[in-house]
Amino acid sequence: MRIEPIAPGTRPELAGLEARILAERGRISPLYQVLLNSPPITQGWEQMLSAVRNRSSLPAGLRELVILRVAVLNRAPYEFDAHVPHALSAGVPQAAIDATRVVPLATDAPLPPVERLALQLTDTMTRDIEVPDALYADVRAHFDAQAQIDLVATIAAYNMVSRFLVALQIGH
Repeated sequence: MRIEPIAPGTRPELAGLEARILAERGRISPLYQVLLNSPPITQGWEQMLSAVRNRSSLPAGLRELVILRVAVLNRAPYEFDAHVPHALSAGVPQAAIDATRVVPLATDAPLPPVERLALQLTDTMTRDIEVPDALYADVRAHFDAQAQIDLVATIAAYNMVSRFLVALQIGH
């Protein structure tokens, strides 16, 4: 790691923030231990990522497939490994998890059309940034307005997470 993590419970001024992280996450991961070096960023990060992960309208399995795909595309194995158990507990088959590792996404990947579409959007947002109108028209046809926001926010947020993890070498 490029920045020294802060061990939970070692700074009394962080107790409230650590309690909120524990309430949402169940633990203070190495990512959050590094983030604690900047309490304002940690607070905003925790609120945003908790909303994306815990209060989204997306089905949990779809959300986790998107997160796994972002991790693969951005070469963030810590993020991938952290989310495989969440994907499995959301009912994502191992074959679908394995499919997220293949770049480009295999045309015969065992994914329902809506998941394939979400991963196509993930690939485009992560690699090309700009989303063609034709692709977004397909997204609009399959997701209502809230789900569109939740899907795009999930892809964007986990791009931030993976880039943070890779830049600071968290999980190496």
